[in-house]
Amino acid sequence: MRILTIHSDYIEVETKSKAIKQAEEGIKELKEKECLVVFTSVEKGDSVKIAKSYAEEVMNVAEQVKTKNIVLYPYVHLTSNPASPSVAMEVLQEGERVLKEKGYSVKHAPFGWYKAFTLKAKGHPLSELSREIKEVGGEGRKERVSESLKKEKEMKSKFYIMDLNGELIPVEKFNYAKHENLRKFMKYETEKVRVYEKEPPHIKIMQEHELVDYEPGTDPGNFRWYPKGRLIKKLLERWITDFCIEYGAMEVETPLMYDYEHPALKKYLNRFPARQYVVKSEEKEFFLRFAACFGQFLISHDMTISYKHLPLKMYELTRYSFRREQSGELAGLKRLRAFTMPDMHTLVADMEGAKEEFEKQMEKGIEWLESVGLYENTEVGFRIVRNFYEENKEWYKKLVKKIGRPILVEMFDERYAYFITKFEFNFIDSAEKASALTTVQIDVENAETYDINYVDEKGGKKRPLILHASLSGSLERVVYALLEKEAMKMQKGGKAILPVWLSPTQLRIIPISERHLEYAKKIAKKIEGKDVRYDIDDREESLGKKIRSAEREWVPYIAVVGDKEMEGGKLAVTIRESGEKKEMGIEEIAKKIEKINRGLPFEKLALPKLLSKRPVFRQML
Repeated sequence: MRILTIHSDYIEVETKSKAIKQAEEGIKELKEKECLVVFTSVEKGDSVKIAKSYAEEVMNVAEQVKTKNIVLYPYVHLTSNPASPSVAMEVLQEGERVLKEKGYSVKHAPFGWYKAFTLKAKGHPLSELSREIKEVGGEGRKERVSESLKKEKEMKSKFYIMDLNGELIPVEKFNYAKHENLRKFMKYETEKVRVYEKEPPHIKIMQEHELVDYEPGTDPGNFRWYPKGRLIKKLLERWITDFCIEYGAMEVETPLMYDYEHPALKKYLNRFPARQYVVKSEEKEFFLRFAACFGQFLISHDMTISYKHLPLKMYELTRYSFRREQSGELAGLKRLRAFTMPDMHTLVADMEGAKEEFEKQMEKGIEWLESVGLYENTEVGFRIVRNFYEENKEWYKKLVKKIGRPILVEMFDERYAYFITKFEFNFIDSAEKASALTTVQIDVENAETYDINYVDEKGGKKRPLILHASLSGSLERVVYALLEKEAMKMQKGGKAILPVWLSPTQLRIIPISERHLEYAKKIAKKIEGKDVRYDIDDREESLGKKIRSAEREWVPYIAVVGDKEMEGGKLAVTIRESGEKKEMGIEEIAKKIEKINRGLPFEKLALPKLLSKRPVFRQML
């Protein structure tokens, strides 16, 4: 199948005469304003099975150009090898059905007619795109779905709220009067509606601030990071890595892809609920990792481990991990296909050791979330196998008391994957969608699968239990949560601001006119070498426009330099978080910023300090 998509201001279609006997009746003309027109050729070898991939590609482009209006246009001229009319019509009809089911407004040009059409393309970089689509499992893109993912969909579970007394209350009977966010989380988990009705706010913010953007030259769910976004991500990478190493983890690095036929790996693949990318090298099939488990478990298999080494923690920052999420569920940085996962695995001697470490890692996860300002925006979910819960009720009561608020519990009658219990701290966004950040699981299978052993006090070989932990969750999702949090603040009339240590520009120096520029450069030299990211707005713009520009970029400290400042040596400073305006010396500002950032990582911004020297990375549509 081949498609050509054109993001259009409008399209008008008029039928002229029948091209085939099976021509569709009932549509003489079609008119649609602002829409994505999808010229479509179904090819020999395609079947109705391709309709899902067709709809996913269309949704991906529609998401990038921000439209919910689709016009499907049968257009045989994109191929020299067309399918039969009956197959082509069946594929188009099924594609239309899937798109409508996902909430899109869809029309189609009549099938089997000679037609005249007029359209006006918008002309932006994404307005004209072509795609070749292969059936999943065919010669093109492949998807492998684990047995665990299939079983997860079939499994029946029950949802409860566990209150601070450790009592399980059916979700429909709990009083949410003081727990509105928990109600939203419960609704998201029980109704399982993952698709957004409108674009999440963080997408516009990440684009306007030139942080992150879609990459049309790759598979959906893969992104390009501009210098400001890369700085934020690099700081988060450093912070979570330092955090885990200080907790006692050994940092390693492992490969991106693995042999699909490796016995241990193949078994684990079918116990992990995720879709995989599969690639070929010569005649062998490999899969792209979706976590660091594979490499770390293979290392653990080859190690000599004593009971004295336990708990033994191993950590890797995976850039990248890959999961072939469904296109309809992709949503900016919330759910994507290539992501950076700080992944830690802990070997423990027995279940008591596992529970103890699980509890400690929950506390460390709370500490991490507090350090980036997200803890108060999260709700906690536990997934538990029922027989394990029955054996450990008192322990769960202890955990919910430590958390200090009611939690959502999903209870399974049988185990569908390798873990018996897990928790997730979920960020709740403005669309009432939840995203897991901090998570820890107790794995009771993979020591056996990978033949991992430790030597006990008596010299015998024992199987450890394994904890899987990401104390932050994927770092792309952390950026999503930070931006969504500020979007919700703006919706309530507040001023958005990132934590100062994550702000690409921490201090902006604004000379009022050209004659103040040299002085601005001179005082800036006084803080050169300090852990402060500053820049100078030397553009030929009015003072008001420069200040508004700094405010749009959420710059925490804005310092104005004019005649008065040159004479007195103090700058007119606006502090964004408090709205306070005060006079401060340049070194005083630097000390204040360094004090706020103490104990947190610092990186330089890879952009010129003079704004006039900076290129524009993104033309807004």
